[in-house]
Amino acid sequence: MRILPLLFFLLLSLGSSAQNASIVAGTVRDRATQEVLPGVSITLEGTDFGTATDAEGRYRLTGVPAGAYNLRATFVGYDALLRANIALSSGNVNTLNLELNTAPQALDEVTVTASRAIRVATPETPLSVQRLTTEEIKSNPGGNFDISRVIQSLPGVGGGGSGGTAGFRNDIIIRGGAPNENVYYLDGIEVPVINHFPTQGSAGGPAGILNVSFIEDVTLSSSAFQARYDNALSSVLQFRQRDGNSERIQGNLRTSGTEVAATLEGPLTSNTTFLASARRSYLQVLFKLIDLPIRPDFYDFQFKTTTKLSPKTTITTLGLGAIDHFEIVAPKNSSPSKEFVLRSNPTIDQWNYTVGVNLRHLVENGFVNVALSRTQQYGKADQFAYGFEGQEAFRKLGARNGEVENKLRADVNKRVGRWQYSYGVVGQLQHYDNNLTNRIRSKVRDASGTLVSPAVTVRFVTDLDFVRYGAFAQATRAYGAESRLTLSAGIRADGTSALDQGYRLDRTLSPRASLSYALLPTLNLNASLGRYFKIPPSTILGFRDERGTRLNSGSSYIRSDHAVAGLEWLPGKATRFTLEGFYKKYANYPVSVRDGISLANLGGDFNAIGNEAVTSTGKGRAYGTEAFFQQKLSGKLFAVVSLTGFRSEFSGADGVYKPTAWDTRFLGSALLGYQLGRGWEVGAKYRVGGGAPYTPYDEAASRASYQAVGTGVLDYSQLNTRRLNRFQQLDLRLDKKISLRRLSFDFYIDVQNALLTKPVSPPTYTFERTADNSGYTTTDGQPLRPDGRNAVPILLLDDDALVVPTIGFIVEF
Repeated sequence: MRILPLLFFLLLSLGSSAQNASIVAGTVRDRATQEVLPGVSITLEGTDFGTATDAEGRYRLTGVPAGAYNLRATFVGYDALLRANIALSSGNVNTLNLELNTAPQALDEVTVTASRAIRVATPETPLSVQRLTTEEIKSNPGGNFDISRVIQSLPGVGGGGSGGTAGFRNDIIIRGGAPNENVYYLDGIEVPVINHFPTQGSAGGPAGILNVSFIEDVTLSSSAFQARYDNALSSVLQFRQRDGNSERIQGNLRTSGTEVAATLEGPLTSNTTFLASARRSYLQVLFKLIDLPIRPDFYDFQFKTTTKLSPKTTITTLGLGAIDHFEIVAPKNSSPSKEFVLRSNPTIDQWNYTVGVNLRHLVENGFVNVALSRTQQYGKADQFAYGFEGQEAFRKLGARNGEVENKLRADVNKRVGRWQYSYGVVGQLQHYDNNLTNRIRSKVRDASGTLVSPAVTVRFVTDLDFVRYGAFAQATRAYGAESRLTLSAGIRADGTSALDQGYRLDRTLSPRASLSYALLPTLNLNASLGRYFKIPPSTILGFRDERGTRLNSGSSYIRSDHAVAGLEWLPGKATRFTLEGFYKKYANYPVSVRDGISLANLGGDFNAIGNEAVTSTGKGRAYGTEAFFQQKLSGKLFAVVSLTGFRSEFSGADGVYKPTAWDTRFLGSALLGYQLGRGWEVGAKYRVGGGAPYTPYDEAASRASYQAVGTGVLDYSQLNTRRLNRFQQLDLRLDKKISLRRLSFDFYIDVQNALLTKPVSPPTYTFERTADNSGYTTTDGQPLRPDGRNAVPILLLDDDALVVPTIGFIVEF
């Protein structure tokens, strides 16, 4: 603990250094047409620093003392834009590119733009939209620079313990939907994997891949999706990356108790810039020190280049990849039974990458995008009976799987008068293979020896190549003398060769419409209706029985219909209130033939979902209300508060609606940050959630199966009939920023779970072990019988409250 006083002494000593000058520069464009905007007024609020963009839409402010500022952009006919809490450092040029929306109201522009500076919605998606800047991500308490964790404080977003998943995972649960109902776009290119150790057939994992140093901002849409986005049932997350510095080579180094990451950027040629980064985790070292059993070990890499071929044509290339290794090691302070359970988890090795190129060409009144991308991922998982690693006779799980996606997208986007419209097509070649052996459960007999249920072991080898294709169109128009009313409508259709009826585009027609009406200059009424489709995961599409027959080719696209309405109040240039009600209705959801449950309940752990026969007969519904308050940096304070009450229910083979694993009923979060001055900033984040449902174990099946599979067997006849305790967590953060002549430093202390709250997760079924861990305790003193009849079953609770402190620093040069 001696390091803490030394660290504070160093910070205080360096804090006395004089502030050094900073530079902020960038380009301002029209969001709809991507045309550069000359003459835009750029100011730093509360200072005398200001300028206007030149003929090429560029601006540059020099000599600004390093520190935190609110940057404001205003232009006649456009909504004002406020970028709050911009941290300007002397270590490098701070590049900040801006996009302005045309003002919905043509009259009284001075008043309107002054009060709408914080609005994040667009005419196509006027509600259910939240946006985070890179500084909000970096300074988020407990976020650890992980975008997936940061967005969990937004309305309607659960995960990481608050949404029916383990507290160390990044599963994103949006408005009661499963984790695989979200899609992710990086600079317009779809990125299927944004987490390390992703669950096959789902999306979550314990740590994010994306480097926050690349990010300009993140936009989350939880409904009213534009027609250009396919496969989204619960949300679309758009990550917009910044361009590399065009003036000189610069970069940053970030290190903490969990990782070390290096980022470098600068000009490659007179018209090309680059960003590149590499990161190495040593989470396994931290978790070993604090006696946490999980041992995630990973690398990731990321790059972006931007080439301006001409004033109207730009080519962007990007890529990201990850290499993962995961295992469980029993903690020192653990009972023999808990140690046995922990060591029964699989060892996982995975890698993945996405690379893409995007061509953007400006045309009259708009632009054309053409994007080509490739994603490949491979996963290997092995699990053996305890003490028999590598011996095939004792294998519980063996999986080797791979996926490849090659995708081409093209779209046209224009604005003519009060009309905005876009249209486009997408084509995709996809490959999937899997070699799986998985013991599910052993046969169960009653006291007389009669077979009650047979053993279940899944074995199959599959190899599937198929195509996907789709098309969309969307149009938006403002109405009225003051353009108080804005309407938007779109339609898309998708098809695939992987399903027997996949060519029937009439079955995937997905219309959507939205409106926004300005009741007052600061008060908007918004509403949307939409139908959205998602193709089943490749694990479902490619599943075969042991004879090689593909069983799920008769499945259907999953459908979700959304109805949302709400109010948005913008009382000041840095304050925003929203209130929304939503209803989502699902159809054609996959239901397990083996267990009779909807797969909407799965995806919150490391097991694959979908490697089984299913029927497209499941239904579902999720509905609720959200309230959100946001105060951007005003003076020295910023705050975010969100509250969500909701229900999430799905039906299985019996057709009866039952709560899903994500049905916590309530989610709440509060984030507060305060700038103390002289580079010091403190922050606190509190999250709370209702108890998630869970399913108890089938006693007979668990006894008979435990030695074969190493886990209990759930009793799906009692699906989600029990509930966990309420979830809560408090995270704290302290930052000290220091600027020298050519270097800047950010020292921080981040504490997750400062209240030492016990985790909330379902109990784990196991047999009691002897004190010396040499075998099992039995009821008759005899060796454990193969059917487990003389075992002593116990339920282990994960009740170890852990606080995770992190000390780190960022140096920019």
